[in-house]
Amino acid sequence: MPKHAVRLVLLLVIFGALAVAARYFLVDKSYYKYGYYRGDAVMEIAQDKPRYQGTAYCESCHSDKVSEWSKSVHNNPDAGKVVKCEVCHGPAGSRDPQQHYMHAATGRVHPDDLKMAIPTDTQALCKLCHEQTAGRPSQQRQIVVKDHAGALQCTLCHNPHSPGTFVGSLAAPEHRGDAEAGKGKIATCLDCHGANGISAGLPGPTLAGQNQTYLIATLTEYKTGKRNDPMMAPIAAAMSDADIKDIAAYFSSLKCKSAANTAEQTAAAHEAGASVCVNCHGANGSSADRGWPNLVGQSKDYIVGTLKAYAGGQRPNTAMNALAKGMNDADVEKLAAYYAGYSCK
Repeated sequence: MPKHAVRLVLLLVIFGALAVAARYFLVDKSYYKYGYYRGDAVMEIAQDKPRYQGTAYCESCHSDKVSEWSKSVHNNPDAGKVVKCEVCHGPAGSRDPQQHYMHAATGRVHPDDLKMAIPTDTQALCKLCHEQTAGRPSQQRQIVVKDHAGALQCTLCHNPHSPGTFVGSLAAPEHRGDAEAGKGKIATCLDCHGANGISAGLPGPTLAGQNQTYLIATLTEYKTGKRNDPMMAPIAAAMSDADIKDIAAYFSSLKCKSAANTAEQTAAAHEAGASVCVNCHGANGSSADRGWPNLVGQSKDYIVGTLKAYAGGQRPNTAMNALAKGMNDADVEKLAAYYAGYSCK
C-alpha cells in the first residue's frame, strides 16, 4: 500500500477515535434517553422550584396590605395558621410558560418585569382550606359552600388580606350618642317607625334594637345625599351630627329580640333559602356585626321592597346588589316571609 494511503487511513482512524472520545466526554450520558434532547433535563426542570421571596420582600411596596395581613387570622403561628403573600399570589420568582419555562435560578423576579398573579376565582382558593370535609380539624373554620355563599366569590364579603374583616363593615362611632337626649328628638320619626321603634302596620322599618352603628351610617347617608328617599332625605338633612347619634342611640336601646330556638332557626333558614343571609343578618334576624342591620321585626313588604331596590341598584351595596340580583321573585317572597316571621318580643 502506498505511503500516502497508509497515512490517510491512519489520520481517519485518529480522527474517528478523537470523535468517539469527544462524544463520550462532551455529550451528556442521558442524551437520546427519551429523544433528541438531554434526558436528565426533564427531572431537573421538574425539581427546579420557584423562588419564594418572603413577606418582607412584599412589604417594601405593599406595607398597607402586609399590615392588614399581619393582624389577621392568616398570620397566627400559635394556632398553626400562617398564610403568606405568595401562597395566594404565587412566588415572586417563577418559571413563565411564555418564556419556555426558564429556570427559576435565572428567571424573572417581581417587580422587575414580572406581574404577580391576583386570584380571580377566590372561592376555589379559599375552599382548599375552608370547605367542610370529614377529616378536617374542627378548630379550622369550615363552611358548606352552597349554604354559605352559593356561587359568589369570597372577596365579595371578606377582605382578602384580613378575611375576618368584612367588606363594607362599619367601625363603631368614636363618640356614641345619648339615648336619653335622643328620646326627645324623635317626634318626626313616630308616624312611620312607631313610638317604641316597632313599626307594626306602619310604612317605615322597625328601628327598635337596631344596631347603632348602622343607624348612624344610614341617617348620615340620607343627610349627605348618598342615599335618597323623598321622606327621609329632608328629615335627615335637618339633623345635626349630634342629633343623628342621639336618635340612633335611643332606638338601639329599645328592645327587639327573637325568642326562637337556635337549632330551629338554622334549620328554618335553610328551608327558606336564607342560608346565605344568616352569615350577616343571623338566623333569627339579629346581625353578627354592628354595621349591618338587624332584620328581626321588619315587615314582609319592607324586606321585599328593600331586596328589589338592591337588585335594581337603587340602593348601592356591592354584596347586597350581587345577592339580590341572583334572586327571583319567588326567592324574595320566601326569604321576606321567613324574616318577617321573627317579630319583636
